Amino acid sequence: MELTGIASYLVSFLTFAGIYAVLALGLNMQWGFTGQFNIGVAGFFAVGAYTSAILTTPSSPDYLGGFGMPFLVGLAGAIIASTLLGLVVGLITARLRTDYLAIASIGIAEMVRLFVKNEGWLTNGVRGIAGIDRPMADTALASPFAYLVIVVLFVAGVYVLVERAYGSPWGRVLRAIRENEPATAAAGKSIASFRLQAFVLGSAIMGLGGGLYAHFFGFLSPEAFMPLYGTFLVWVMLIAGGSGNNRGAILGAIVVWGVWSGTALLTDLLPTEHATQAAALRVLLIGVLLQVILVLRPEGILPEKPPRLTSRKR
Repeated sequence: MELTGIASYLVSFLTFAGIYAVLALGLNMQWGFTGQFNIGVAGFFAVGAYTSAILTTPSSPDYLGGFGMPFLVGLAGAIIASTLLGLVVGLITARLRTDYLAIASIGIAEMVRLFVKNEGWLTNGVRGIAGIDRPMADTALASPFAYLVIVVLFVAGVYVLVERAYGSPWGRVLRAIRENEPATAAAGKSIASFRLQAFVLGSAIMGLGGGLYAHFFGFLSPEAFMPLYGTFLVWVMLIAGGSGNNRGAILGAIVVWGVWSGTALLTDLLPTEHATQAAALRVLLIGVLLQVILVLRPEGILPEKPPRLTSRKR
């Protein structure tokens, strides 16, 4: 019985880590490649999650939905909705400097969260959306382990996509913008256009992570997309793993989620009167961990390594 509980916990842990890995890969496309300081990750995360939930849940008088679409259609809708939001935000912010982009992005993310919280006709407000099924819910393949396999496949697919983009000429332009924007502009590259492309693609990946989260957890509420869970943790994962390194983004998601969930297990063992204070200390611990990494290893666990340039044989 104890082994079964440990196995269930590991499956849940790896699934959550995989979902956060998708979010970290999306952020790496924006910050790690192009240097766009997006601290509104939670907004795209929420849009993807709610879009997939609305498209796939059964009919309800409490919120817009009842479409009963398949799992993959829900994920496709999550990607499209986040892409559109990323396009709108990117068109507004593509020419902004890093600090102004940070202010604009967190403001837009909070607008999305408050919209989700207050527009009950669309999202059921603070009561949330329940009954979000996993794929093949009526079959034996609806087990948590099967969903873990699905998440791993999506993580692998996103990794291959982003890794190929990193080594492509398009990816080299993005890194050139990050390192020396005036020189890249002097070379005839459209800075705003490339920034917009990277921002939209990263937003689409974040929307995919939101859709995967909705079908794993089975319930959505605005509290799940607070900046702490939807933005801060993702940034810590990317910085800890190695900004600009896609493998580092995945490793950082596993390590930081391990610290976060491990401390949750420890606080559950404390007496009730100390549990609330210990929960606040968890946030402090993650902040201290980030500071230690920035001081001792600012390049992260897996530093960025530019792709090797190879010449063609004649």
